[in-house]
Amino acid sequence: MKKQKVFVYKCSSCGREEAKWLGRCPECGEWNTLVETAAHSENSARLRRNEALPQTLPLSTVDPMEGSRVGSGIGELDRVLGGGIMKRSAILVGGEPGIGKSTLLLQIAAAAQTKGRILYISGEESAGQLRLRADRLGISADKSRMERIEILCTGNLEEIETVLNNVKPVLVLVDSAQTLFSADGGSAPGGVSQMKFCSFELISWMKEHDAALFLTAHVTKEGLIAGPKTLEHMVDTVLYFEQNDKTSALSGTADCRFLRAAKNRFGSVDEIGIFTMGEQGLSPVEDTGRLFLVRREGELPPGVATAAVLEGTRTILVEIQALTIPAKGTMSRVFSDKIDSGRVSRVSAALEKHLGLRLSDQDLYVNAAGGIRITEVGAELALACALYSARTGLALPADMVIAGELSLTGEIRPVRRLSGRVKTAANLGFSSFLGPAAPDHRTGEGTMQETQPSPELRTAGDIKSAIKLIFGGNSLETRQREKTSK
Repeated sequence: MKKQKVFVYKCSSCGREEAKWLGRCPECGEWNTLVETAAHSENSARLRRNEALPQTLPLSTVDPMEGSRVGSGIGELDRVLGGGIMKRSAILVGGEPGIGKSTLLLQIAAAAQTKGRILYISGEESAGQLRLRADRLGISADKSRMERIEILCTGNLEEIETVLNNVKPVLVLVDSAQTLFSADGGSAPGGVSQMKFCSFELISWMKEHDAALFLTAHVTKEGLIAGPKTLEHMVDTVLYFEQNDKTSALSGTADCRFLRAAKNRFGSVDEIGIFTMGEQGLSPVEDTGRLFLVRREGELPPGVATAAVLEGTRTILVEIQALTIPAKGTMSRVFSDKIDSGRVSRVSAALEKHLGLRLSDQDLYVNAAGGIRITEVGAELALACALYSARTGLALPADMVIAGELSLTGEIRPVRRLSGRVKTAANLGFSSFLGPAAPDHRTGEGTMQETQPSPELRTAGDIKSAIKLIFGGNSLETRQREKTSK
């Protein structure tokens, strides 16, 4: 007799399985999410493919070339990935709708430095739409690149696996993870169970066939990748595609896109890739020196400071803008999305404690020109100077670049790659640089005086001496002392 099929009830929110239906999931607490699903044994998928049992092998017999990388053909993407696409790796790219995820995948398919076949799987667009995008990006002009790209427009996992076994691609690009579905996945396409099941099957195929996988995914309104958190644990690399909030004609950063790594098993997560979106698609930005500096003539307005920020291995000069106004309520507030608001609060507290600059009754507005998000501690001294300038109305010198970490005790701590920051400021024509005076014992770098002689180097051990070096007799402390003597 035919064996009766066994069913279980699986939660569409977290994936928990129960033997009987429950109104509320015991795992995530969601109501009415348990859906009847066919139950399979753990080895059913492997048995269906008639695979042999796994075998162990000594580490000494492993070929080191199995961990080699393949160039994506896009320099900024290779920088973020750590040198290229690692074989047998799965890469998840998340971003808002319309930010350019599909464009990035198609450009990767065209520029990847590999001789093998490339499979582009689209569950969102038709083949005609993909050809129109390829014509707009200029990819169709190169027939050799077009011939190696195979297109499959479906989200059905069974059909995708059949094509994978026939084509044997070395690079697979899936757009997107939310469109994948399988009869064995349980709930409707886009659900937690479907995304986990389908993504796991594709990742398993990549690991076994010496290929690489790119998956795109949409994000929620909070900016996180939509779907189960397990998906980020299954892949090797998680990339976030971001966009500056608004077009800035002054700084020239219109349609600027940032590619960041939130997880990378084969490289650093400190690197950032910068692109501009145009008629020819995404164009990597090689020279980022003045990309985030506002183009203006004359002196800087109060509340503006130029910071030398380290993004991975390169230095970027960013204009930090600050504004202080009397608080509208009984408590002051901090408005800052490009720099962590907690960091802004700590810096303002240090200014109030060590300089007597009253900021507790002010609403603080902080912004980074160009829409870049700053997480590096080397921007804290520039942030402090911008807040001081905004509160006192004293403008900073237009030719000065600032870098340093500010501690709660008011001391200016050393930062990494100080000599590289000074060199970048000199190459862009800045005549003075303000930074910490103490050596960095973590990296072995010496004091500011040991770096190159240009531009003029100014060192400070604490925030008081830094403010005196910048403003001299016009500082708040000097004016208060003169007022007291009178």
